[in-house]
Amino acid sequence: MTSVTCVVQRRTYNSHMDSNSRRDFLRSATRVASSSAIAMTAASYSRVMGANDRVNLGLIGAGDRGSHVMSLFQNRSEVHVTAICDAWGERVESTRQKAPGSDGFADYRKLLETNPLDAVLIATPDHWHTKIAVDALTAGKDVYVEKPLTRTPEEGPLIVKAARENNRICQVGMQQRSGAHYRAAKEKYFDTGKLGAITLARTWWYGNGWHLRKAPASLQTKPDNLDWARFVGPVKWRDWDPQQFYNWRAYLDFGGGQVTDLFTHWIDVVHMFMGKEIPCAASAIGGVYHYRDGRTAPDTINVLLEYPAPNPFTATFEATLVPGIKGEALEMCGTEGRLWIDRSRYEYYPVNAKEPTEVMKCVPVEGSHDPLTQEHVNNFLECLRSRQLPNGDVLIGHRSAQASHLGNISYVERRRIDFDATREQILPF
Repeated sequence: MTSVTCVVQRRTYNSHMDSNSRRDFLRSATRVASSSAIAMTAASYSRVMGANDRVNLGLIGAGDRGSHVMSLFQNRSEVHVTAICDAWGERVESTRQKAPGSDGFADYRKLLETNPLDAVLIATPDHWHTKIAVDALTAGKDVYVEKPLTRTPEEGPLIVKAARENNRICQVGMQQRSGAHYRAAKEKYFDTGKLGAITLARTWWYGNGWHLRKAPASLQTKPDNLDWARFVGPVKWRDWDPQQFYNWRAYLDFGGGQVTDLFTHWIDVVHMFMGKEIPCAASAIGGVYHYRDGRTAPDTINVLLEYPAPNPFTATFEATLVPGIKGEALEMCGTEGRLWIDRSRYEYYPVNAKEPTEVMKCVPVEGSHDPLTQEHVNNFLECLRSRQLPNGDVLIGHRSAQASHLGNISYVERRRIDFDATREQILPF
């Protein structure tokens, strides 16, 4: 599959549908997803977990991120990791050492069928998120899935609908939603209107090393216990490629590059602050300017989103992987001041101020070196008991991924994308 085919999957994903049918399907699925949220009440459940109830957790996708988030779940005494699944047997066995007594699986379907799980943590590459999440939700499991929720915009309503129809909790791993200093900033500066009218949300992420990973020499020959066919799964077949396996984020067949991997975090914060989740237009430009290593995702990209009236504003994303520049943050620019924020702190600048007048640092969490994700995990576990919608609910995750996808579609098609924010559909040329 070429990079173009992947990102414009909206034209090929359900190839048996004509364009009008596809639009009707997306409109209907999103409407069901949104309206069904009211059904998420405690009365919908035959069993509400108690504060001390055991939570049996299964991990699907035992790479670095999956193992890390699993460890944060294990910081909670009620969580017991009972199943590990990955296409690479070596990862299954090494991760099982961190979860004594857990079962190992190569096929996630066997994990869902044979293991008495309460919840699953999905940390696979993006192209597997939808299939696994829908199957897990349909099987009655609550789900914590890493961002971005989807690989294509069409997939979002499918997961939302599965969560709502099966009355399941589905948290998307956009951990800023649970961060104390992010929540405090929203309450202090946006709920009160202290910044005035916001006209620009500026975001950037430079030098992210996850997009520069090099496959080790040991992977030049495919390991016997690595199921490459299972890894490739729903995307077009290609022969073993160690770099595509090890650095899948650099290939648009498996994900959306820096835009969906990084911008999704920041645009979700913008949505959280502004109370708007659906842009009306997207433009993007960039390319593979430096790393001529076979990657299909751009190493340098600029995205511009426009959000509609009332209170219109633009949101930008700037990213490059070239050496010598690192760092990530976002800045909300208003008529009465601006707010700069990253994962460590926020700074408030009144109009014309050269130094911040207010600063709040990230609030630490005892026993964890990753307070944002730990709080997000904690929120998910609390919602397993209360059956309330989590901070990073699946519909929120869909909308933030969708905004990023629009940027990627603009990049691939080399044109402005106009988006109907009411129907959530791309408008024709």
